[in-house]
Amino acid sequence: MPKHLLADTGAPICLLEVKHHFDQLKLDDKRYAHHFSRASHWGTRVVLRQVSAESEDIYDLILAIHAKVGGDYTKLEVDSNEVKLYLEYASQFLSNLGNYKSFGDSKFVPRINPESFKAIAQVSETSQKLYSSVADILYCTEPESANLLGYADHGHTTTYYGGGITVDEIQIVQNAMATAGLLPENTRLFKTGPKTFELRIASAVKPTETPAVIELPENSSTLTLVYGDHSREFAEIVKELTQAKAFARNESQSAMIKSYIESFRTGSMQAHKDSQAAWVADIGPAVETNLGFIESYRDPHGVRGEWEGLVAMVNSERTLKFASLVAAAKDYIKQLPWPAAFEKDEFTPPDFSSLEVMTFAGSGIPAGINIPNYDDIRINVGFKNVSLGNILSAKAPNEKITFVREEDMELFNKLRSPSFEVQVGIHELLGHGTGKLLSETAPGVYNFDITNPPSSPVTNAPISTYYKPGETWGSVFGSIAASYEECRAETVAMYLCTDPELLAIFGHSPRDVNPEAVDNGENILYISYLQMARAGLVALEFYDPTLGKWGQAHMQARFSILKCFMNAGEGFVTLDYTKEDMSDLVINLDRSKILSVGKPAVAAYLQKLHIYKTTADLENGSKLYGEMTAVDESMVKYRQLVMDAKLPRKQFVQSNSFVDSATGEVELKEYAASEIGMIESFAERAV
Repeated sequence: MPKHLLADTGAPICLLEVKHHFDQLKLDDKRYAHHFSRASHWGTRVVLRQVSAESEDIYDLILAIHAKVGGDYTKLEVDSNEVKLYLEYASQFLSNLGNYKSFGDSKFVPRINPESFKAIAQVSETSQKLYSSVADILYCTEPESANLLGYADHGHTTTYYGGGITVDEIQIVQNAMATAGLLPENTRLFKTGPKTFELRIASAVKPTETPAVIELPENSSTLTLVYGDHSREFAEIVKELTQAKAFARNESQSAMIKSYIESFRTGSMQAHKDSQAAWVADIGPAVETNLGFIESYRDPHGVRGEWEGLVAMVNSERTLKFASLVAAAKDYIKQLPWPAAFEKDEFTPPDFSSLEVMTFAGSGIPAGINIPNYDDIRINVGFKNVSLGNILSAKAPNEKITFVREEDMELFNKLRSPSFEVQVGIHELLGHGTGKLLSETAPGVYNFDITNPPSSPVTNAPISTYYKPGETWGSVFGSIAASYEECRAETVAMYLCTDPELLAIFGHSPRDVNPEAVDNGENILYISYLQMARAGLVALEFYDPTLGKWGQAHMQARFSILKCFMNAGEGFVTLDYTKEDMSDLVINLDRSKILSVGKPAVAAYLQKLHIYKTTADLENGSKLYGEMTAVDESMVKYRQLVMDAKLPRKQFVQSNSFVDSATGEVELKEYAASEIGMIESFAERAV
């Protein structure tokens, strides 16, 4: 069994602490949060089906075993160490909502011996049957390519597509959907015959009329639209949202919920877009929520979204910092290395909050979010940025830091959380929030002067490419779009965090103002760059050298930024070691050259990333990103060191809410920060 595919052992498990913030809510807000939380969790099985064909059965197996033993795993007549390995697998599976890592998209298999796992599954007839259905695939690691999510005709695993459909056929269907005005986020696509395809659309309602059929002229095929995918789950989601509507605080929330219900009941993505427009208009709510098929990272084609549900409370103290950043955003945007022609005509300040997460239903929890992802909503209505405070601040006890010099270790440990807060804030607001897509918005209608197009600062010549009617950023850049955009946002953060006034917004003053403070601006800047360099190095964990494939969008982006730092030269960033086996490998970042060498290198890279994106220049954009994310011999030699030193990813145990039917009061129940606590929290959701 390949070691790197084994489930984590000794993974840090943290309680997602939010009770203090929840208890401060008014009763109506608690009820509102409760129903949105339930609606979010009803999407659990949707995510499982989006990860792998076997994930839903494994989920049911874990819950069936838990139900039979009543949470008391000492009842199992199996060696205690084998029980421990089983619980670690079960906890990691639930944390990722599937048997592929949410951060890396690679399969993980149980460390427990198959015979011991089988013995555990004998506790009930239900668990026996479920184990039999997944026993082979549970431990299977061949062919090697199937251990990564991706296109099936490249040998990888996907459940967004089925029936032997090829990449070319996916694109043919995508083109037809764009022509017909069909958005793909809430769909799955299957080939049902040599010339027939089926588009399964998530909705609570299954129409009784004959399904609509679209002709595909490129290969004389037909595409049938089939509504009612995940219908049971979406019926429950609609029920919960209908109850939540009674506790809406304002017209924006009521309009948002009305559109959610319409979208999830009928499968209308236009209704979901309407919900997001109303959501953007709901400024500063006591309870922040967002639901839907949001991020497309795990779809190999980069267009279909994974279900997510967020419910959170506002952290007022942290939000004040972000409000100051929003207020000054226009000034910082002017500093970015591109002319005004490549920026939005008018920057609409978003609602930017620091949230304490109550519920995040999905395969993984990010540190920050910038949504909605619909370009027209972002441009014409606006967007929101949220920083997830209890994710940012969560630390596992005695967490080991790798590849950092001993002399940097104390400062790194003290400042990695506050420096990451700065990075996330800039990344979400001024990274994802900037940029204009130069487009022909309708035949003969342009959002720039086509007779006198702006000159690219990269070539100093007028631009020659732009988005055509119906094209979007995702449809043009396809599978690289998600990672490319994360890279652009990260480089914006690296570029702007050099500004002392911006750092002061977050409470990190320049050294001449507060020379004694550990978290003065110069130290925060240094740790920000060092933390990014380290992230780029440990990103090698998510690169498969055999397949030449990256498995995680953000880490691919961070690797390219490390490469940018190293390519800057003048000894700005080097990877140093003295031992022949490289076991003492550390990152050496010359802090005296951040402004003189590092920032100009970041500016040059960022400018190209931005201009190629805004002008739909796929040829040069894909070439640049391919070069910057290529792992050559000089870097791949470090991968085994990274694999040997890798730390298990944190797992978060989330609370559940329950309504007292007699009083209407809402109880928030917390669970132990343990593997059993993780399983119990899922079992009590009963979804």
